[in-house]
Amino acid sequence: MQNRRIDLTQGPILKGLISLALPIIGANILQTGYQLVDAFWVGRLGANAVAAVSVSFPVNFLLISLTSGFAFAGTILVAQYAGAKNYKMVNHTAQQTLSMVVLLSLIISLLAYALSPHILSWLGVGQDIFEEANYFQRIIFLALTFNFSFIMFQSLLRGVGEVRIPLYINGVALALNFILDPLFIYGYGPIPAAGVAGAAYSTMATLALSSIAGFFILFKGSAGIKLSFNQFKIDKPLLARAFKLGTPSSIEISARALGLTVLTGIAAQFGTEVLAAYGVGSRLISFVVIFGLGLLRANSTLVGQNMGARKIERAEKGSIYAAWIGFVFLSFIGLLFYLFTEPIVRTFLDAEDHVVAMGVKFMEVVSLSFGFLGAQLALVGTLRGSGNTVQSMVLTLIGIWLIQFPFAYFAAKIEGFEELAVWYSFPISYILPCILTVWYFKRGKWKNKQVV
Repeated sequence: MQNRRIDLTQGPILKGLISLALPIIGANILQTGYQLVDAFWVGRLGANAVAAVSVSFPVNFLLISLTSGFAFAGTILVAQYAGAKNYKMVNHTAQQTLSMVVLLSLIISLLAYALSPHILSWLGVGQDIFEEANYFQRIIFLALTFNFSFIMFQSLLRGVGEVRIPLYINGVALALNFILDPLFIYGYGPIPAAGVAGAAYSTMATLALSSIAGFFILFKGSAGIKLSFNQFKIDKPLLARAFKLGTPSSIEISARALGLTVLTGIAAQFGTEVLAAYGVGSRLISFVVIFGLGLLRANSTLVGQNMGARKIERAEKGSIYAAWIGFVFLSFIGLLFYLFTEPIVRTFLDAEDHVVAMGVKFMEVVSLSFGFLGAQLALVGTLRGSGNTVQSMVLTLIGIWLIQFPFAYFAAKIEGFEELAVWYSFPISYILPCILTVWYFKRGKWKNKQVV
């Protein structure tokens, strides 16, 4: 397979940023397509089935975030070593961080499987969907090691600028998932109908194949990184550095995921119908967010490579481009969502009109603030790529735990506001953190960080 690494330390900045961002966004769209495909097919089963699947989404996100810090640390270190042209350390860093992620994922997977019913009870999930939600969630938990491994594979390749291979794998996996979903959910011939659990079986199968393909490519060495475990020894100083970089990122992502989990709990107290509307709305938001995450990851690689090459001004200029692209593009997407909210919601929620109306209201409240989220995520990429993961973590903690969650929790107690408090907590948590992140970026202290 041809090596198509993108060197972001030279050439036109905007062209390099877009060349990296577009395949990442494409891969993110395809990966989020797992959830949308599941939502589409499960939505045919009714509101209860949608609610059962929706409950597991923030919990799964939370668990993934526990090891995502190592993925981001891998990207940062690999990108900076690639920028410094130290390819021996690129391979060594990939080997060490991938090994640690696989080990952690096995532990988390087994613990999550055992605690699944307790998690659902803590969330206050109703008995009408409890059994289905638990069955679905446990299958997803068993697939976590495959999921974590593939996330790490993509992160490592992103660090060296190879972004097309993950795009191809995600495309094949999504097509396979679209075929397997209806077979496992509704049954066909000798395949029994598994209902909600069928969507989980389909996802687990495609994730397993994706991670196996990723390992094959890394060991073959055709994508800019070559793994070899001959005379493998744990590099404690390197892992300590990765842990130092990755832990704040894990806390940051966990805080965001835990915030979504808590918001799910707040929505659940108003009944299954509100939970179904929230579930569809949050999935649609997750689809929009992937554009911002694509810019975050592309900008993180751009900043990482240029910091490694000691081209600080180039890293700053690329970050400004990324922030403006994020603001303008996500504002445009938000406008489209605002204008066509009802048909979009109805595509993923086959329910009574008043339930659909709740989902429509949710999206109308949130959509016009997407641009602020896009700009903020792009600049978070600057902080991560430069190794300022603690500062990135603090900004996220402020947005989620000092702004969004308190607003949703206390405003939900106001009579007549209830679920609207959850809806309005989203734009508030996009706008204020964006302002804070721009302020910190303008101060320029992020430029002084040395990682490699």
